[in-house]
Amino acid sequence: MATLSIQERKRLRQIGHALNPVVMIGGQGLTENVVEETNRALSDHELIKVKIAGEDREARVAVIAEIAEVTGAEVVQTIGKIVLLYKKAKPQNPKLSNLVRHAHLSK
Repeated sequence: MATLSIQERKRLRQIGHALNPVVMIGGQGLTENVVEETNRALSDHELIKVKIAGEDREARVAVIAEIAEVTGAEVVQTIGKIVLLYKKAKPQNPKLSNLVRHAHLSK
């Protein structure tokens, strides 16, 4: 995936600020169900927040890298236990896409 420009990242962070986490990764780590749910959320919403449990910073960084690689998503921002992921949807659904629904925030 092509790297996002600074302006694109800024716009995505503005939109992501208003979002709540839709995927939670618990103590079991990155399971098949979590990957499946993350892929579904990315295809529906394009821009999502994921919350990662655990106190070990290195383990969280590893999980973030792994989920981005497995899903093909771009890590937009990481703050503490929350990561903002972006993956362009092939057919963009205007009713579900956070980019369309929150487009007024980036103007």
